[in-house]
Amino acid sequence: MKSEFTLAFNEVLEEKGLPRETILAALESAMVSAYRKAVGSPAGQDVQVKLDFDSGNVSVFAEKEVTDSIYDERTEVLLEDALLTNPDAKLGDLIMVESTPADFGRIAAQTARQAIQQRIRDAERQRQFEHFSKQVGEITSGIVQAVNPRQATIGLDLKAEGTMLRKDMIPNERFRIHDRIRAYVVEVIDSQKEVKIVLSRGHRNFLRRLLENEVPEIFHGIVEIRSIAREPGQRAKVAVSATQQGIDPVGACVGQRGVRIQAIVRELHDEKIDVIEWSPDAAVYISKAISPARVSGVYLNPSLYDHKTATVVVPEDQLSLAIGREGQNARLAAKLTGWRIDIMSVSEAAAKALVKLREDKTLENLAKEETETMARVEELLQMKSEGRVLNMDDSALIGRFVDRVERRGEADRKEEIDAHMAELKAIRDGIDQRAFEVSIYDVPGIREHIATTLQGKGFETLGDLIFTIQTDADSILAIDGIGPRSFDEIMDAASNYEFPALAVEESTEPVEEETSAEDATQSPEDDQALGIVEAEAVEQAGDEEIEAEETEKAEDEIEAEDMVDPETGEEKSFEELFQLDSMRREKGASEDDDEYRRMMPDKRKKGKKRRGYTVEYDPDQDTDVVRYTHRKNEDDWEDW
Repeated sequence: MKSEFTLAFNEVLEEKGLPRETILAALESAMVSAYRKAVGSPAGQDVQVKLDFDSGNVSVFAEKEVTDSIYDERTEVLLEDALLTNPDAKLGDLIMVESTPADFGRIAAQTARQAIQQRIRDAERQRQFEHFSKQVGEITSGIVQAVNPRQATIGLDLKAEGTMLRKDMIPNERFRIHDRIRAYVVEVIDSQKEVKIVLSRGHRNFLRRLLENEVPEIFHGIVEIRSIAREPGQRAKVAVSATQQGIDPVGACVGQRGVRIQAIVRELHDEKIDVIEWSPDAAVYISKAISPARVSGVYLNPSLYDHKTATVVVPEDQLSLAIGREGQNARLAAKLTGWRIDIMSVSEAAAKALVKLREDKTLENLAKEETETMARVEELLQMKSEGRVLNMDDSALIGRFVDRVERRGEADRKEEIDAHMAELKAIRDGIDQRAFEVSIYDVPGIREHIATTLQGKGFETLGDLIFTIQTDADSILAIDGIGPRSFDEIMDAASNYEFPALAVEESTEPVEEETSAEDATQSPEDDQALGIVEAEAVEQAGDEEIEAEETEKAEDEIEAEDMVDPETGEEKSFEELFQLDSMRREKGASEDDDEYRRMMPDKRKKGKKRRGYTVEYDPDQDTDVVRYTHRKNEDDWEDW
């Protein structure tokens, strides 16, 4: 019959879902520690604990030395007592002797309870960490357990608790105990005491996940979210695009009668959401991002650096709507597009264009062309400043004038940017490409902490460092942690770096340095002839067939001509044809021999060494053989 200890032990394992071996090992380790603490056992003494689940008893065995007299009962045992445990025991032997203290049952029970509780807490913490680590970046739901001015505690699955700080909540959002809410899992941290789960409802990716849950087209990838800009509780802008033709991305997100987007608005406590269609054209994209305001024109000013600026011109009555309350609409549009946006009315843009035409010397030709228009625009701007209302034609005239001036300036800026980019590309192409394969940590002369600082600023290779030195060396000196001394070290290391010499592949076969007098006096014509033979040895089979067909055709034509006597026009007799054929063969053989001797003055000598192959004369086949060599490893070459 099982003891109460065994039943309780199995019940805990089944309830908590913990492995039996793990708990047993933890129990034994805890009881060994309790024994050492109770009797003061030395740290080097071997102590073992055995559990009897049938009786619930705990036995402790300690390693002791067999002696004839005892000075320390913790580490020594008498010979007669040792013989009861081990009949073969002798003086000086180390044997395991049962050393269970008298009151160890109570100590064992208390230790077992603490060990099991600690193991249960560790196992639960590990399960929580593994479960929620997979949910980072996803939405989870929980019940509000506690709320204070600084944060809210949310009860999650597996008895875990999540923390939501006030800055991660939606402004003016109030939680009550036992409210069920949804939140975005930002981070999961495993500490020694607990698993810290950071939640957020103000994160922009919380809106992204809500859209994926409510819009099937986004979930299946038919509609793609390009960018999100959000100010929690107030307004958000979402740029979407379709991955398939014939799909309206904005309509898919809004839904029929706005049912899809309204569900998200209610979840976010009536936060306004603008869904716009993404466009690869930056000007079109920015004009849509300014919505719901109507835009007259967008003029880009790309920069060589990160500050890209776009000038947006809107009608007078749309200026406040384009800027938004406290600049919110313009701020969200800038976050959404990644451009710095300057919004101005048509009259402000016209006044700025007039000043630009008068002061910018590069626009002198345009100023001459627009002389009459400039006078009329000044007159209209004066009328507007006096509070007079302009008609539609006058407003359109001002708008066209602004557009022409801004377009010309945009084209000039683009040409300047393109010229500068071409100059930078030429500088980069002039750097040895091997420099972009050398890590910044492998450059001699640059200390490790300096290399770490440079890598943190984007300098991954030596090539990046050399490029920056040639284009803007002062930017390196401006990096925090790099002073004049370190800057000089970097400059010296970059300028004095020497690339390793390229390894030349060589054959392991000995190269004959000594040549005969006949080889030394070999003429350039002989080398050329040898090259011809080598080329013929590797000639493609297709070319050989073509030459064979042409030769055969020429021989057939010659034979047809030789069968007719040119004087009488009659066909020659068999004896004459046979004699003519014999003479031709002898003549051809003689010419071939002469040509061959001229091309190969001494064929029986060893072939001249070439890189990667050799040409040798084969007396059995009476021809030249090309032998190629290939490299198997750094020290082996083989003949093909």
